[in-house]
Amino acid sequence: MKWNVGTKITVGFSVTLAIFVIVGAVSYQSVTRQTEAATWVAHTREVQNQLTQLLSSLQDAETGQRGYVITGVDGYLTPYTDGVARAEETRRHLAELVSDNPRQLARADALAPLIADKFAELQQTIDVRKTRDFAAAQSIVLSDRGKKAMDTIRALIREMNSEEENLLKTRADAAQADAQAAKWTIVLGTLAALVVAGLAGLILTRNIAGPLGNLTGVAERITVGDLSSDVAVSERGDEVGMLTRAFERMTRALRAMAGAAEQIAAGDLRASVQPQSPSDVLGNAFARMTENLRRQIGGMVEGAAVLGSAASEIVAATAQLASGASESAAAVSETTTTVEEIRQTAQLASQKARVVADGAQKAVQISHNGRKSTDDAAAGMGRIRTQMEAIAESMMRLSEQSQTIGQIIATVEDLAAQSNLLAVNAAIEAAKAGEHGKGFGVVAQEVKSLAEQSRQATDRVRTILSDIQKATTAAVMATEQGGKAVEAGGKQTEMAGESIAALASSVTEAAQAATQIAASSQQQLVGMDQVAGAMENIKQASMQNVASAKQLETAARSLNDLGQRMKQLVESYTI
Repeated sequence: MKWNVGTKITVGFSVTLAIFVIVGAVSYQSVTRQTEAATWVAHTREVQNQLTQLLSSLQDAETGQRGYVITGVDGYLTPYTDGVARAEETRRHLAELVSDNPRQLARADALAPLIADKFAELQQTIDVRKTRDFAAAQSIVLSDRGKKAMDTIRALIREMNSEEENLLKTRADAAQADAQAAKWTIVLGTLAALVVAGLAGLILTRNIAGPLGNLTGVAERITVGDLSSDVAVSERGDEVGMLTRAFERMTRALRAMAGAAEQIAAGDLRASVQPQSPSDVLGNAFARMTENLRRQIGGMVEGAAVLGSAASEIVAATAQLASGASESAAAVSETTTTVEEIRQTAQLASQKARVVADGAQKAVQISHNGRKSTDDAAAGMGRIRTQMEAIAESMMRLSEQSQTIGQIIATVEDLAAQSNLLAVNAAIEAAKAGEHGKGFGVVAQEVKSLAEQSRQATDRVRTILSDIQKATTAAVMATEQGGKAVEAGGKQTEMAGESIAALASSVTEAAQAATQIAASSQQQLVGMDQVAGAMENIKQASMQNVASAKQLETAARSLNDLGQRMKQLVESYTI
């Protein structure tokens, strides 16, 4: 039976895949059994743990009972209370764990009355110790009732623990056996799969890779254009044999087309290529190409002569065009230079006009500030005038008060003179009185002394008052002069304000005119920029025209040369 390449590959990989499926199934079963064994091992450990906790709870209860019996202290009953609560809960949990094992479940059920009896004995001992005394409680302990119950409980717990140990050993042995079987299955199955895969690879390499390698070498040489390699025709009926025969036919067709191409390259267009089939794209295209070349070369022979004469005429016309374009470009260049100079002049004028406009705006601002300053100065002069008038009035009142003070001083001088006269009269009377008038004489002397001091003080006050009156008179005169000066300054300030207002109006009109001049200059500058840009564009276009004319002249000469060469080339073909 002859198998094709797909069948061979499918069979090889199917056998290998089947071996791996078997190995995977066995491994899965082994892992499942090991998982179950691990679960049961954990279950056994949990049962043993519960047995240990149950025995520990009973021992704690017994320890608490003995401590209370010995001491009679209620604090020793805490282990007993905790042990009783934990023991019953642990026994119920233990019964749930071993519910799948009838023997263990029977032992767990048998523990219930024994534990109840033990706890009853412990509670009885505690009650007797509470109600009676230590000796009565000790007699209950010495009756061995609790010891027998505890021994029976320990025996049942040992039996359950031994049963769990046996189950644990059995499950561990089964898990070990499953693991060993899975290991050998995986090792042997993997080796078998590797052997089958190796054999399949070797067979595929010898039957497929070798011939495909030879064909690949031939294809590489054909890719680089080497058609000298021969393809060994195979009699195989599979895909490799069909590919070899297809390569051999392709090589023969390529060689035929290469021979025809060599004839065409030598200038012989009489060569022909026979397509392999209507679907032979390359063969049909090659045949159409040779036929088209024959027609095109024939047409080119006729067009070459026409092209030569037309190219000569184009050369003459383009020479004239290039000369005219050069002259136009020179004229445009001169015009562009002139426009650029005018644009620069307009730009300078625009800059100067902008500077003048900026200065006019600053002058307007300064005139407005001066107008405001003169207004403020006029207002200040008005306030100063008001203050000077107030000062003048105050000085007048001060002069009047000074005169009043002079009258008071005159009165004080009269009083001093009278006091002095009174003192003289008193001294005379005292002298007349003799010894009885000595005291009165002392008083008269003191009055005289006071009158003299008053006169002296009056003289000093008069002197000071005279100075004050002189100063007041000078101040009044200065105040009047200051008022007149303030009035004159106010008038001058008003005149300066009016002058500055007129100046501000003139400056504002000048600023507006300068702004309009600057705007006009800017518009002229924009217009000149546009004219300069337009002339620059015309210059560029003229230069491009000159370059295009030169290129056209060069192209016409090249076209003329091309026509001559084409005429020579088409004459070398044989149609």
